[in-house]
Amino acid sequence: MSEPSFNTQLTDEINISESAVQQFMSLTEDEPDILGVRIFVSGGGCDGMKYGMTFVEETHGYDCVLKAKGLNVYVDAVTLSFLAGVEIDYVTEGVNKNFVFRNAFAQTGGAATCGSCGAAGGGCGS
Repeated sequence: MSEPSFNTQLTDEINISESAVQQFMSLTEDEPDILGVRIFVSGGGCDGMKYGMTFVEETHGYDCVLKAKGLNVYVDAVTLSFLAGVEIDYVTEGVNKNFVFRNAFAQTGGAATCGSCGAAGGGCGS
C-alpha cells in the first residue's frame, strides 16, 4: 500500500515580510549547506505559543515548504496547524533588531486563550 499524498508546497498559510526575507537571506548567503529556515512552535499555557527558528541542513518527509523570493521556509505538518495566519517580520526599533511573529489567528479570537491572562495558546498550566 502506498503512502497518502501530502501537499508540501505552502502558498499563503504563512506570510513573510520583505525585510524578514532579506535578513534571512543575508544570514545564509555564505552558508552553502543551509537549505533554508525552519519555523517551529513550542509551549502553550499562560505564556502562549513560542515561535522559534533554526537553519535547515536536512529536510524531513513531512516538511512543508514556502518558497519566498529565493528563501525556503520549512514547517513540519503538525507545526503548520499552529502557524496558520502568522506573519513574520524583521523590525528595527532604535538599536534593537528582531524577527517578530504576529499571530493574526490569535488576535481575532480564533485561537484558545487563557481565562486568567488572555494569552493565546490554550490556557494556564500549573
